[in-house]
Amino acid sequence: MDPVLDAIESVEALRQRINKLDENALDLLFREARTHNAWSDKPVTDTHLQNLYQLVINCPTSGNCLPARFIFCRTAKSKARLTPCLAPGNIAKPEAAPITAIIAYDLSFWVHLPRLFPHKDMTEAFKINPENAEKVAFRNGSLQGAYLILGARAMGLDTGAMSGFNNEAVDKEFFANTTFKSNFLCNIGFGNTSGLLQKLPRFNFNEIAEVI
Repeated sequence: MDPVLDAIESVEALRQRINKLDENALDLLFREARTHNAWSDKPVTDTHLQNLYQLVINCPTSGNCLPARFIFCRTAKSKARLTPCLAPGNIAKPEAAPITAIIAYDLSFWVHLPRLFPHKDMTEAFKINPENAEKVAFRNGSLQGAYLILGARAMGLDTGAMSGFNNEAVDKEFFANTTFKSNFLCNIGFGNTSGLLQKLPRFNFNEIAEVI
C-alpha cells in the first residue's frame, strides 16, 4: 500500500473517531495543570516511561530530525551524580522526585537523517554548518521536551520542569565523550498537592499577541 495514502486514511479515520479533546482533557493538560515540587511515594515504573516515550517520539520536528536525548534518573546513585550540578535551592526537588529527566539534544542528530528523513539528503548541509545544526537541535529538542511534559500529564503523571543547574557540569557528568548537550531538567511522578502554591498570573491575549 502507498504509505502516503495510508497516512491520509489514518488521519481521516482519526478525525471520524475524535476531532477535539473535551474540556476535562484540556483542563488536565493545560488550564488546571500545575508544576509540582512535592511527590507521593507512588513509583514511576519502566512501563510508565516506555509509554511516555511512545508519546514523546511523535513530536513534530524539522525534517523529523528528533534531536532530543533523555536520561531518566531514578536511583540514589544517579541522583547523587546530579546533585553537585544543581543550584542550592533546587537540590531537594530531584531528591524527592521518583524520576528526574535530563532533556538533552544531540549536536550530531543529522547523522540519523538518512533513516529518519529519507525523502532528501540533508546531512551535508548540517555537517558543514555546525552552528546551524546546534540551533536546529536546541529548537527541536525543546519541542520534544515540551511534549514530554504534556505526554506525562496526559498519562496522569505530574511534572516539575527545572532550570537552575549548571549545564556544563551536567554535560561533563552525564554526556562526556558524546555530542549531547543538556537543555533542561524535569521531575516526573505523582504529585503531592500539599506542596502546591497559588497559580500565578498569566498575560491576557492582547498583552502579548497580535493578529496582523
